[in-house]
Amino acid sequence: MKEWAATCGFYTSAFNGQKFPRIRLRTIGQLLAGVAIERPSGNVAVDETFKKAPKAKAKRGEQTEML
Repeated sequence: MKEWAATCGFYTSAFNGQKFPRIRLRTIGQLLAGVAIERPSGNVAVDETFKKAPKAKAKRGEQTEML
């Protein structure tokens, strides 16, 4: 499994060019011990990895607020 994860390559952060493994394996012991996963820091990670959903548009004649 470790060999397969290593063949999956790296993700390069668009913000600062850092490389991170695409697949990271953790044991239960590591998870319980709180071993951190290497990733882009703070706001950079949120901006790069999460797409914002488009705003919903109300259709004509539909109720837009709950009473």
